[in-house]
Amino acid sequence: MKKKNDHLNSLKSGTTDFEIANINVTKEYLRWKGFFSHWTDNELILMQQHTQREAIWKKNKATLWHYPTSQKKYKTPLFLIYSLVNQPFILDLLSGESVIQSFVENGFDVYLMDFGIPRDEDSDITVDHYIVDYIQRGVIRALHHSKAKKISIVGYCLGGTFAAVYTAISNEPIENLILMVTPIDFQYFPSYNQWVKAIRTGSLNVDDFIDAYGIIPAEFVKFGVRLLTSPVYVSQYLSLLNRSYDPNYVLRWRLFNKWTNEHIPFAGGAMKQLINDFVKDNKLIKGELMVRDKKVDLRDIKANLLVVSSNLDYLVPKEQSMPILDLVSSQDKSYKLLQGGHTTLNVKDNKLPDYLEEWLPQRADPL
Repeated sequence: MKKKNDHLNSLKSGTTDFEIANINVTKEYLRWKGFFSHWTDNELILMQQHTQREAIWKKNKATLWHYPTSQKKYKTPLFLIYSLVNQPFILDLLSGESVIQSFVENGFDVYLMDFGIPRDEDSDITVDHYIVDYIQRGVIRALHHSKAKKISIVGYCLGGTFAAVYTAISNEPIENLILMVTPIDFQYFPSYNQWVKAIRTGSLNVDDFIDAYGIIPAEFVKFGVRLLTSPVYVSQYLSLLNRSYDPNYVLRWRLFNKWTNEHIPFAGGAMKQLINDFVKDNKLIKGELMVRDKKVDLRDIKANLLVVSSNLDYLVPKEQSMPILDLVSSQDKSYKLLQGGHTTLNVKDNKLPDYLEEWLPQRADPL
């Protein structure tokens, strides 16, 4: 009996391996404990382990965050623009695997435009508002705050689309433009093709539907993304089960799962403009898009340009991103195709990702 109790105690503590019929019972105990913790652990998991930051500007629901570096190596700060369908904490998800932390620890001052979560009163916010009233004013504030003469813009997904539009009409000194898995050419839709065809032919008019809601609910946004990327949302649980004996992996999985399930509402005004001007008429590529009476011509982009896609990205395939390379006036322009999906960030041990390790420091005006 004592021997049996000793085995049980060691099993619970995880201090020794207990094998039965070549099965590591300790590991299996930890595996299933970690797996079910997603449902049984009522303690709130730590919120995103934010790199030290301060809010330096606010407008409506939006916040401009500054992440200072303690060992500044470059004069040109980074201004990050994330998408509108998820919260940007994916960029600072976990210590050691944080995009923002990797920038900061490698000597960059970082600014993040966090658009916040729109509410019913924000239904009339349009793409023009996001570009001019939020991004442009945020960049001006970041330049003033940093006392820098130039700035680098990094856009993720739809945030990259906005970054390209802003850079094309900007009077601010933008040195570098980095577009991560960014839709630019909306002519190519391999998955939503029937819906897009219906919109373009006029047999489907979404304006009345959007007006009825005002703000597109987060659940609708989530459904639209899942319909394309994960219609049967099971594989992530298999991934968890496979490595749920590792507490670090379980923490990362739970934080990432929290992010993937926390889509945010979408302002109706911006949604209508995206569907009609970008998807239906593809005005950005055609040079017909107008923002506050200014024509958006991608040929006006002269900043050093890096376009990054992923080979398994079913949300924004490379065919939507690459065309901008032939339209800008940038003399210095590069393209990188990563191995992975839409959220591939390739950060390890807070080192700069491989695709940025040489490209960015050379173009950020080293001290």
